[in-house]
Amino acid sequence: VSLPPDKVEVLVSDGHKVLVEAGAGQGSRFSDDTYLYGAGATIVSDPAEIYGMAELIVKVKEPQPNEFDLIQEGQTVFTYLHLAAELDLLDCILKKNVTGIAYETVEDDKGRLGLLHPMSEIAGRLVPQVSARLLTNIESGVGKLLSGVPGSGNCSAFIIGGGTVGLNAATALMGAGADVTVADINLDRIREIDTLTNGHVKTIYPTPAVLAEKVQRSEVVVGAVLVPGAKAPKIVSRDMVKDMMPGGVIIDVAIDQGGCVEDIRPTSHQTPTYIQDDVIHYAVTNMPGIVGHTASISLSNATLPYVRSIAKNGVHKAIGLDNSLAKGINTMGGQITYPALAESLSMAFSNLEEMLS
Repeated sequence: VSLPPDKVEVLVSDGHKVLVEAGAGQGSRFSDDTYLYGAGATIVSDPAEIYGMAELIVKVKEPQPNEFDLIQEGQTVFTYLHLAAELDLLDCILKKNVTGIAYETVEDDKGRLGLLHPMSEIAGRLVPQVSARLLTNIESGVGKLLSGVPGSGNCSAFIIGGGTVGLNAATALMGAGADVTVADINLDRIREIDTLTNGHVKTIYPTPAVLAEKVQRSEVVVGAVLVPGAKAPKIVSRDMVKDMMPGGVIIDVAIDQGGCVEDIRPTSHQTPTYIQDDVIHYAVTNMPGIVGHTASISLSNATLPYVRSIAKNGVHKAIGLDNSLAKGINTMGGQITYPALAESLSMAFSNLEEMLS
């Protein structure tokens, strides 16, 4: 859930009416009664009623197809949007002149993606848990422990992308006893990872030949490539996957932006994997959703200041007060206002500053 009861209580104390969908907090272990009696929210059973009454919609995942008709003309939606990979949603919010604020592109003056960071941390730290299970025989894996045991070697894990997901996956896998290598095109980041892990995590620059070799020799391959606001580049080819050992595991954390493995398709927490070319593919969208309590608290710690500002000032004034929030605006007035999104889809781009002036 996007806002736990304690964060809703802050908004209510600010003088705002907060509508919470019935059961929204159940997966994160927050009851309707806690929202109603503890935080002062209004519990609403019908999502259509929420969309019909609210000026600002705050979510975690992007609106689903069954919500498209509920979105109102000119509404503001603040959530992970992933519009480069969600073309039907993009078409909907452009037609309805929605102000779409994407958590994943809110960026401070130092280039930090503050609202993506919490989920990236969690996704990265989940990688050892997920991979350890998938490597077992019962999941058709290679039947090996990440750490190995004395006299039996550990697993090799190869992480493509050294950002927040990659670093957290690397340190967690290292802690689980795997032999870990991270590839990144940013040499400064490679050096930083080497320093942060005291050299225990190997680092490489990813030429095509090096990528192919590392993918082939690794039991676990993690896709952690990010181009903010744009579709993820296809780094791992189908031929590379075919050369992996039978029972190997691919975890494509970049799936929310289309994935960085060729031909990979999204999966769900209910059906998290499929096997292709004798390799287990895990491509769950919203990976942190499996630890909803942690995810809700961590995300809302980062989003609450922005939600309070929008609720207090209105979206236009809030943008003017905070340039990092302005960078989160992906659509407004029927136009794409985030350059990387427009470029990745070969669509027209409108300058937000010019539109507001």
